[in-house]
Amino acid sequence: MTKAKRLRALPSVDIVLRDEKVLALRDIHTLAQITLWVRAAVQECREHILQHSEAFDAPLTDWIIDRVLGQSKADHGQRLQTVINATGVVLHTNLGRSPMSDQAIAAAVRASCYTNVELNLESGRRSKRGERLMTLLAQLTGAEDALVVNNCAAATVLVLQAIAAGREVIVSRGQLVEIGGGFRLPDVFRAAGVTLREVGTTNRTYLRDYEDAVNESTGAVIRVHRSNFHLSGFVTEPTIDELVQMERPESVAVIDDLGSGSMIDLSPYGLQEPNVLDSIQSGVDLSLFSGDKLFGGPQSGILVGKKQWIETLRRSPIMRAMRVDKLTLAALEATTEIHLAGNALTELPTLRMITTSAEVVRKRCESLLKQIQHQAAVEIAACESQVGGGSIPGSILPSYGLRITGYPPHHVAHQMRNGECAIQTRVTDESVMVDLRTVADHEVTDLAKGINAALENTQPSANTEIAPE
Repeated sequence: MTKAKRLRALPSVDIVLRDEKVLALRDIHTLAQITLWVRAAVQECREHILQHSEAFDAPLTDWIIDRVLGQSKADHGQRLQTVINATGVVLHTNLGRSPMSDQAIAAAVRASCYTNVELNLESGRRSKRGERLMTLLAQLTGAEDALVVNNCAAATVLVLQAIAAGREVIVSRGQLVEIGGGFRLPDVFRAAGVTLREVGTTNRTYLRDYEDAVNESTGAVIRVHRSNFHLSGFVTEPTIDELVQMERPESVAVIDDLGSGSMIDLSPYGLQEPNVLDSIQSGVDLSLFSGDKLFGGPQSGILVGKKQWIETLRRSPIMRAMRVDKLTLAALEATTEIHLAGNALTELPTLRMITTSAEVVRKRCESLLKQIQHQAAVEIAACESQVGGGSIPGSILPSYGLRITGYPPHHVAHQMRNGECAIQTRVTDESVMVDLRTVADHEVTDLAKGINAALENTQPSANTEIAPE
């Protein structure tokens, strides 16, 4: 068939839209979106005909429909949806880090309607946004006042810009970290309009290094927690107490960027992380930490500290650009109430996962294994989980999971990710590990269905292996 004949054989957009398979997509996609995919597929087919002399293996209409169905699958993979986290990484950045508590979710749902976000119902007058939340955060941490922005990086930029713009900020060279997305702390300093004053060396910084660096141009001293790595060996640096107590002008604030926002002592569980309460008790001017991660709430940046500095931040022109919405305020308020009630370990999913014993996880594995149909390919195996999310670097949590062998692992993982309920696992060249530390009890049944379906749709042969994604 000549190119001209093949071009004339191209189906119209309307014909493709009336196909049974394409019509079925209307259950999950809008007609406008499907039409765009069909037009793009027809155009792609036309260009292929013009550029290549060989004929299509399949009829043109079928080729176009396959392209449209492929686009639908790709779109489904990008659509925000619930995912069962079977990776064992508690604060999985790609999965949204900290899952919220039931109370926080319910509060966010309530706040999705008209909400008294800036209205005092008792007086009928306008109130400050999130006023009650700020009071609760101050009560929880022992600080004089509090403020909330959209993430911890925003909190850092706000502090630097509002209290030290045009001046120097002293920081240990060993704390000049790169955070997620390739953003480096020196770049953040420059964006905030402050001059970075490095002191000490990568592995050893002394109090005298800070003291010698303070001058008339100093705006602040900052300690930055190395959230995603740790130094060991021949290392030293001053404590936050020493930085607070060192001699300096009153105009020079001491800032403690804590990162993860741990409110409880995790050392009984073999984990070491700076504690917000300890930071405030040291007398620091400002402490910054994440509202998600170890605090267990929605993504946000929390600032607590002395009232004079919080008020300076609150009046900053860029504060409005960083403020959070009513849903975040509601969820964070509910999370803070859980901390205040002393129920963080039992009611916040993140802390519950971190502190659950390996034996409890093993029993969860036993319950899951009973629901697996292809048990010959599945076994309970000891493994290691991680906190993740830039929290407690190097942490290892003894855990258990189901190891799936005898099937192409990347194909099994692909099937589980794209099943009726999306499941993310750990994959090696030989097996799929389903770590149950990060799987809630109510997810076990859906997890079993996903594993069964994935194994049912995968041949136990290397011939079905697909390329890792």
